[in-house]
Amino acid sequence: MVLLKSTDIPLGSPAPDFRLRSVDGKEYALKDFAGAEALLVMFICNHCPYVVAVEDRIVQLQREYGPRGVQLVGICANDPTDYPDDRPEKLLERWRKKEYGFPYLVDETQEVAKAYGAVCTPDLYLFDKDRGLFYHGRIDDNWQDPSKAPRRELAAAIDRVLAGEAPPEEQWPSMGCSIKWKK
Repeated sequence: MVLLKSTDIPLGSPAPDFRLRSVDGKEYALKDFAGAEALLVMFICNHCPYVVAVEDRIVQLQREYGPRGVQLVGICANDPTDYPDDRPEKLLERWRKKEYGFPYLVDETQEVAKAYGAVCTPDLYLFDKDRGLFYHGRIDDNWQDPSKAPRRELAAAIDRVLAGEAPPEEQWPSMGCSIKWKK
């Protein structure tokens, strides 16, 4: 397992377009979420212990902010060849079991991950109403134990974007397993 941190991307950068199939067979494009007050694009997967550790926090963000106009979207870009837990049928199984409540898309060509500059799982991108990058970083300050995470940086950023405030000055990189690129 290779530990990586998300790369620095300029705030205000536009959300790259995409059209991907979800684990339940539907197709989604960036424009399908145009009505959302904010968009949280998350590069996640099933096998990475860093994602598994924050998965319930992601589901909680959906429950907390989905009703307030924030659209969450998960994307798995991993090559499932060497990571069978990241095969589409396994992603669907996990999506149903954990009741994600948001679309979980499969980036088979990995072009979307490359367009976003994603390097790890989880790699999280919060976009404002105009789809400019507002926050790119971690969920909180303790990926292993949410009870020891006094700062919920992502939730604070979501609160700021919904309030029409400026992006947080400090943005802490996310960290996790490397995206499993095709050979």
